[in-house]
Amino acid sequence: RFTEAALDIYRGETLIRRFPYQDWQHWEIFWHPLPILFYFKEVKSIHFLPILFDPNQLRVVLEQRITQNR
Repeated sequence: RFTEAALDIYRGETLIRRFPYQDWQHWEIFWHPLPILFYFKEVKSIHFLPILFDPNQLRVVLEQRITQNR
């Protein structure tokens, strides 16, 4: 779930991980026109996630929540 402050990852109804936007340094959606991979770098680590949702909606939300794609 995209909240005002973080990307929250749930398993069922249980929060298992929180990624605060303030820690993000860069994000990218790979392989246009068939986007299949979402990458983002935090201060302490990098993450690659398969895209299991609408990539256009993902881009809109990221652009709203993260002011700069660093």
